[in-house]
Amino acid sequence: MQNGNSIFSRLEVRKYILKKNLKRDLPASIVVFLVALPLCLGIALASGVPLFAGIITGIIGGIVVASISGSQLSVSGPAAGLTVIVLGAVAALGSYPIFLLAVVLAGVFQVILGMIKAGTIGNYFPSSVIEGMLAAIGIILIMKQLPHALGVDLDFIDERLVASGGTSVFADLSEAIQNINIPAFVITVLSIAILLFWPKIKKLSSIPAPLVVVVLGIVAAILFQQSGQALRASQMVEIPVVNGAGEFFSLFTMPDFTAITNIKVWEVAITIAVVASLETLLSIEAIDKIDPMKRTSPTNRELVAQGIGNMASGMVGGIPMTSVIVRSSANVNAGGRTKISAIFHGSWLLLSLLFIPGILNMIPLACLAAILLVTGYKLARVSLFKHMYHKGWDQFVPFVITIIAVLLTDLLKGVAVGMLLSVFYLLRTNMRNPYFYKIHQEGDNKNLRIKLSEEVSFLNKAAIQVVLNKIPKETNVVIDGGNSRYIHPDVLETIHNFKHSAFSKGIIVSLEDIKDHYTVPIVDDMPIQNLKNHK
Repeated sequence: MQNGNSIFSRLEVRKYILKKNLKRDLPASIVVFLVALPLCLGIALASGVPLFAGIITGIIGGIVVASISGSQLSVSGPAAGLTVIVLGAVAALGSYPIFLLAVVLAGVFQVILGMIKAGTIGNYFPSSVIEGMLAAIGIILIMKQLPHALGVDLDFIDERLVASGGTSVFADLSEAIQNINIPAFVITVLSIAILLFWPKIKKLSSIPAPLVVVVLGIVAAILFQQSGQALRASQMVEIPVVNGAGEFFSLFTMPDFTAITNIKVWEVAITIAVVASLETLLSIEAIDKIDPMKRTSPTNRELVAQGIGNMASGMVGGIPMTSVIVRSSANVNAGGRTKISAIFHGSWLLLSLLFIPGILNMIPLACLAAILLVTGYKLARVSLFKHMYHKGWDQFVPFVITIIAVLLTDLLKGVAVGMLLSVFYLLRTNMRNPYFYKIHQEGDNKNLRIKLSEEVSFLNKAAIQVVLNKIPKETNVVIDGGNSRYIHPDVLETIHNFKHSAFSKGIIVSLEDIKDHYTVPIVDDMPIQNLKNHK
């Protein structure tokens, strides 16, 4: 009887938690849907694939991936960072169905990566680099959405300040300012004002500000049309209008499995799997950092979820997906609490495609651009730069360099540059902190004691060698390894070589508690296992 009561109470608790979170997740899902819709369409357009492919990828990313994923706030869908890969791969493979086969295989590779627990690589990215990536994405959002906010028809998908064609965002912005569209600009200003001040009104804050922005945008567009200042079709949302189930299913494209022996298909699949996995792991790391509840997402499970999502996407004509920080951050900022928000956002995408394409096509891109402008500022807020500066140069410099590198290249290259700089600071820190020493003067004799730290890796070899070479002649040296659990063989060789050669300078070297060989210390996880097994 007690067991039955226990089960009943657990179900009640789960229902309570679901109901409590649903009040936040449902409005947040609408916000994410409104942000994701134009991005799905725009990324598909930039990738050179049917617009339907972008929407179907967003639907699968929301419903399928979110259901499997262990991340509560991550939102998956087509990623701008993959547009160049997709565009080039479709051209190289010669047909879209063959490319879809590569997407399916990429999903298989991601599932394998998750099963062999390759997701832990995301734990080795420094917080300064992750924060820099977030800030760079925020700046990109702001600069790429400004043309739409001003009502100018310019490409906003490329993630770089200087695109491959040589055009720059600064040139685009200059052109946008010179050709500003008054109706679109007015809608943008009003939308930003609502986004900033609406949540501060307690009686109205229960209604999502972005939803108000969209309604305002539709009404404003109608009023401008009636006054003879209608927005152009290119300044409005545009999705395929589906009439009937037959037309809907005709939009699906199946992969061409006859190309399974094509080596280029496997090359593209591996490239997509690696890039999509890295972007997902970076995004998951960043999402966990902005999670108000500070939860940690299981990265290996996320790779499996992404792999299954890409397999499903490739099977029905979609493009590759990743966990996307833009949609995920919009989810956090809108108050999302659980994966229900992401699942609902996928459902809204599906329902909108089926039932209300005409209404969605009435939404001006200017009000959606305003939502992204505010989201971008929250990611790259001024207070973040101040915070990173106060943390020290070893944090601030990689942070800033990551931002600059992402802006000038792309997401992965920029993060790689930030990682290299972080490794440089790590090496410098290790070189400075492999030991500490004391010098004792006794009459005419010099006594020097060098006390090694607990862990002495090969990174410390150069610093120790420099100190040993600077020891003055006729000095008594004691190298103390009493506190050392591990000394790398290269460092041991350096110490022993110094001991053998020091007599030529009149230096007498004594070694205390230094072994001839050290084994790498293994962390004992038995207490953790015992804790897990404890009932």
